[in-house]
Amino acid sequence: MERAFGQAFRRVTGIAFAPYQSAVIRIGFAATWLFFLLREWPNRHELYGPHGPWSGDMARRLLDGNEAFSILTWTDSRGWFELVYGLAVVASALLLVGWRTRTMSVLFMVGVLSLQNRSIFIGDGGDNVLHLMAIYLVLTRCGQVWSLDARRAAKHVWPSDGPPERDTIGVVLWAGLGLCLAVAQVLGLSGLSWFGPGPFPSVGWGLTFWILWLSHGAWWAARRYAPGEPRLVLDMITKLIHNGALLVIVVEVCLIYATAGWYKIQGTRWQDGTAVYYPMHLDYFSPWPELSRVLADNGLMVMLITYGTVIVQVAFPFTLFNRRLKNVLLVAMICEHLSIAFLLGLPFFSLAMITADAVFLPTVFLVWLGARGTSVRDRVLPRRTAVRERTRAAVRERTRTAVRE
Repeated sequence: MERAFGQAFRRVTGIAFAPYQSAVIRIGFAATWLFFLLREWPNRHELYGPHGPWSGDMARRLLDGNEAFSILTWTDSRGWFELVYGLAVVASALLLVGWRTRTMSVLFMVGVLSLQNRSIFIGDGGDNVLHLMAIYLVLTRCGQVWSLDARRAAKHVWPSDGPPERDTIGVVLWAGLGLCLAVAQVLGLSGLSWFGPGPFPSVGWGLTFWILWLSHGAWWAARRYAPGEPRLVLDMITKLIHNGALLVIVVEVCLIYATAGWYKIQGTRWQDGTAVYYPMHLDYFSPWPELSRVLADNGLMVMLITYGTVIVQVAFPFTLFNRRLKNVLLVAMICEHLSIAFLLGLPFFSLAMITADAVFLPTVFLVWLGARGTSVRDRVLPRRTAVRERTRAAVRERTRTAVRE
């Protein structure tokens, strides 16, 4: 037992699992939130602004009761709202491309929580998934592949026991965000308590942000000035946190499907096979009325879709240890969400769920997909041979490690 425990501990602290899956999650959720913010740009004042139907005073009273976090409630100034909305768009775009991933994941989380908690009645179900995943992404190393950070690391290779290159931009960004956090703390703005409401019991958002800020600084200092054991210990801790966060994401997705499936079983419309018929006759959920009417008028198709949805959602968590069956059901669920996006007009809900499903995608498929994307990019945007070969060598090494694990 001691030997088995030691091997398991070395495994979970020796490598950050699922680098490609975590990259897909990062790209998918950042894209989902970015596309939503851009689509609603003309309507942003009515949805989240200080002059919308859900006023700032109503939002503050609600947040006092549910202890949620939002920096939009600090003031009802229109300029402050425009700044927060713009920063949310920028953070989403930078997280999408993987620039300063650790910092952008925190700013992305702040943007998601601030806007969604400001007007909680806006959303279609996918916002709940995005809300949770934005918090989990902060704890993952989601920029290992398919990111500008990975590309920069591949270009500048240094010895494992030596200091990395000087990172002036990172230091300035870290210092600037620390100054902003200190000013907000001194001003006593709401939601930044030390031991009050927060993401963990008795750990407020203020303390959480300071821990994240200090952790980023400690990681940079250890990599540059403390080679050897300090760097090794911090690296093991970050890998352990990453692997634990991925496990939480896996469990979260399984719980979503399991609870959805078991609740459907209890519904009479799902039991008699007619549940899918009714939303197809609602004008709000019929972007293609003629197509919805054709499908809804086919009783056999309605019954198959209704029962198939329940079977897939209930069975999926039990198929995780059978790769082939899991992959079949995974394809079925992705097709189900695509049909929801197309037939019911819920693209952001579907994109959020497909992104959450991506944590179960096979690494071999993602590696193949990345190789195809790289070949297309090299044809469209040719780069210098030396840089391309060095980058490819680093990617191949990470690929071999990922596939081996």
